[in-house]
Amino acid sequence: MKKDRKTRRRTEDGIALLIAIFVLLLISVVAIALLVSSGTETALGANYRASSAVYYAALAGLEEARGRLLPKNPNYFGASVIPTPFPLGQTVYVINRLSGETIAPWDSSNKFYDKEYYTEFGTQASSAAWQSVNSVWDNNVQGIPGPVFKWVRINAATEKSIYLDINYDGVYDSTSPIFYDPAHVDASGNPWPSLSLSPTSSQALEITGLAYLPDGSQKVLQYLVAPIAVNLNFPSALTMDGNNVTFSVPSSTSFWVNGNDQFSVGSCTPGPNPIVGVGYTNSGDASQSNITTAIPPANVTHFTGYGGTTPNVSYVGGAGGLDANLQTVSGLDSLVQTITQNADVVINGPATQSNMPAAMSSTNPMTIVVNGDLTFNGWHAAGYGLLLVTGTFTYDPDATWNGIVLVIGKGIIYSYQLGTGQFNGALFLATTVDASGNPLPPGSPLGAPSFNFTSGAGSYGVYYSSCWVKYVQTPMTYKVLSFHEIPQS
Repeated sequence: MKKDRKTRRRTEDGIALLIAIFVLLLISVVAIALLVSSGTETALGANYRASSAVYYAALAGLEEARGRLLPKNPNYFGASVIPTPFPLGQTVYVINRLSGETIAPWDSSNKFYDKEYYTEFGTQASSAAWQSVNSVWDNNVQGIPGPVFKWVRINAATEKSIYLDINYDGVYDSTSPIFYDPAHVDASGNPWPSLSLSPTSSQALEITGLAYLPDGSQKVLQYLVAPIAVNLNFPSALTMDGNNVTFSVPSSTSFWVNGNDQFSVGSCTPGPNPIVGVGYTNSGDASQSNITTAIPPANVTHFTGYGGTTPNVSYVGGAGGLDANLQTVSGLDSLVQTITQNADVVINGPATQSNMPAAMSSTNPMTIVVNGDLTFNGWHAAGYGLLLVTGTFTYDPDATWNGIVLVIGKGIIYSYQLGTGQFNGALFLATTVDASGNPLPPGSPLGAPSFNFTSGAGSYGVYYSSCWVKYVQTPMTYKVLSFHEIPQS
């Protein structure tokens, strides 16, 4: 019995060692797996950081170029760099060098060669058709590290360059520039912004940017952009857009509504052709008589303009007059929406002159939207730009406005004070809400706009200026129509 027990104990010798080795092996395998996993996570994290950094660097380049297309930008390219229209085959490169770098995207031997240009146009950029300008970050002129994009290219877009058959003719045309029409409507008259080959609106531009990191990571991104401007043209110095307009003017001999083009601004010179003094858009109601009977007989010669007749009051709702889309509720609502989305300042009313932006000036006209009522009272200053008021505009005649004033919504401008201010540019009134302030249905007739300057009110009136009308209508923004990443081979 004792011998048997000893034999069994000897057969189990070493089992603990085997178990220990197995456990150590298992722990080693787990440790190695953790190390490999940790290394993979580190590599993935590094790749993600590099990918994100190069992506946002390229995006920063696109945004710099898009911003510098606007005249209000302090680093505006200017018409000598980006002319309007932008000719096909012409290319502008915005260069962003680090110290000691040579960036020549038009040179196939350069490290930062623009291979995408050849893909889009089937040829290299010609030295006779490109020019380069420096980025605001070039050579670290800011004194702080900037985005590491290398170049941004700006050029006119074609069907071939963006690989889009816009007119569905089966041909990717490379000889016609592309245009963007934000006011285009479909067969039912609903807004349907679109691209076209017809030069009836704004030219579309390509903005392509390359970013390149020291580790070799690179990214090419591209925008298709078009300027958004309201492009308003006025057939009359004071336009009453709607039905059965109401009209009242001061008895003061200082008050005029003058359709003769006047006042230079910038490099613009007034044109020789006058427009209508007071225009109305419904010839089948009492609008004309409401206007003419309100004008004091002694002051009829102060309402002058196209044709020389006085008082100069004419129908402007037909062919050659006010744009048709501005004679509908839906068209005016779309205009208000476009201006509001792209305005420099949007103010919720009721507002006063104290809400007007301090940065506004003759060299910096601004687009200002007041959602609601606006009251000028005791304001002996001047405004510059495009002013849109959706409520009642109570006007202090001591104030002057240079540019465009749109009162669309309630369509009421009211004045009861004396003053020596005036409107230089154009004044436009339209009613798109009912008596309770509710929006009119898109297909309904316009309401009755009101120009109500009481008999004892003053001001020098409304004077048409094509120069001011054009000057304040520079593009409000360059809208991004498409955005994509271009794969790199």
